Amino acid sequence: MSGAPVSVLFVCLGNICRSPLAEGIFAALAKERGVEGEFHVDSAGTAAYHSGEPADSRSAAVAADHGIGLTGFARQVTPRDFERFDIIVAMDRSNRRSLERLRRRLRGGLAEIVMMRDYDPGARDPDVPDPYYGGPGGFERVFRILERACSGLLDELADRD
Repeated sequence: MSGAPVSVLFVCLGNICRSPLAEGIFAALAKERGVEGEFHVDSAGTAAYHSGEPADSRSAAVAADHGIGLTGFARQVTPRDFERFDIIVAMDRSNRRSLERLRRRLRGGLAEIVMMRDYDPGARDPDVPDPYYGGPGGFERVFRILERACSGLLDELADRD
């Protein structure tokens, strides 16, 4: 890849579980492959429930178990994100609908909205499950899903060049 970094925004509902994990995993995979400078990654939520809070402690713990640190703070998607990012990656169909509604109100925006599991070769369901109300096992399951999907997304973006 060459030129300006590809900007990727990962989006879930509250930006404390799935999207910060995806951001951290994608950044770690890009670093592992030696292409971290070719991407700008961030995460956000469709709702402002947790704005300003760090990632859920269970997300942070599962990430740390895999050698990944989650350092960001929750924020809500803004209209400007549709101009700042090349790709906005929704964790589930509800998030995607919210993003599409927001974009329609803006009358456009260049960002391409995609589903995270579109890049997961093992996907049988289009949604990344929300582990918020479950136990630690759910966070590990979501980590594995996101790891596969982020790897597939990284492969896809590398092939675009």
